[in-house]
Amino acid sequence: MSKIIVMTSGKGGVGKTTSSAAFATGLALRGFKTVVIDFDVGLRNLDLVMGCERRVVFDFINVINGEAKLNQALIKDKRIENLYILPTSQTRDKDALSRDGVEKVLNELSKEFDYILCDSPAGIERGALMSLYFADHAIIVTNPEVSSVRDSDRILGVLNSRSRRAEQGLEPVTQQLLLTRYDPDRVERGEMLKVDDVLEILAIPLLGVVPESQAVLRASNVGMPVILDEASNAGQAYMDAVGRFLGEDIDHRFVNPQKKGLFSRLLRRSA
Repeated sequence: MSKIIVMTSGKGGVGKTTSSAAFATGLALRGFKTVVIDFDVGLRNLDLVMGCERRVVFDFINVINGEAKLNQALIKDKRIENLYILPTSQTRDKDALSRDGVEKVLNELSKEFDYILCDSPAGIERGALMSLYFADHAIIVTNPEVSSVRDSDRILGVLNSRSRRAEQGLEPVTQQLLLTRYDPDRVERGEMLKVDDVLEILAIPLLGVVPESQAVLRASNVGMPVILDEASNAGQAYMDAVGRFLGEDIDHRFVNPQKKGLFSRLLRRSA
């Protein structure tokens, strides 16, 4: 049965699209047929990060409006066998997203894909609410700073009250934390929150810690999900996160490279 994942946060610029591209690629590399959908109508950055911007002919909104068939808008990744991208429109606004239209597309995708990953825009406006409404699983992307954590806490409240599962009284949306742009040296200097402080505030299990890395910018500039840069810490961190999502027991090796044994024990206890 297909699972719908939303990559979400309250704050912009925390790495949701980077994480969506990396996570979807990681799932596809594990053999799961995966599609990643851009819900950020009017901006559309996912196709750039995935390196397929020149191949966009039809988009998510065209499909919702009946202007194109789903298979016309889906873009098959040239590098990964099981990976597909559904880009969104740059010329429409977020009001073009209707709940019935989104549900119809998701139902059609569910017949073919193992995982449907929704790349949410920031905040709690229409596009963000549409991206999380149908989710089975939410990955909360957060930077280790107070404003980012506070906004993520608000998103958790939305998931617990305004998702379809919440409205229908079903089992809650599964929630996990992905902490991005983490720098242990800055944490030591008191310039960033500690991992265990973020976990205490949000009170959800830790899926992964992605270190600050120039590899993320390099990968985005060439249209490559950073998880494919196997030599980079960021790429390895995303691969670890995918493994944990799939149930593997993997240490959080990028929290503090010098003290990872102690921190791994603390994080496992917190999660």
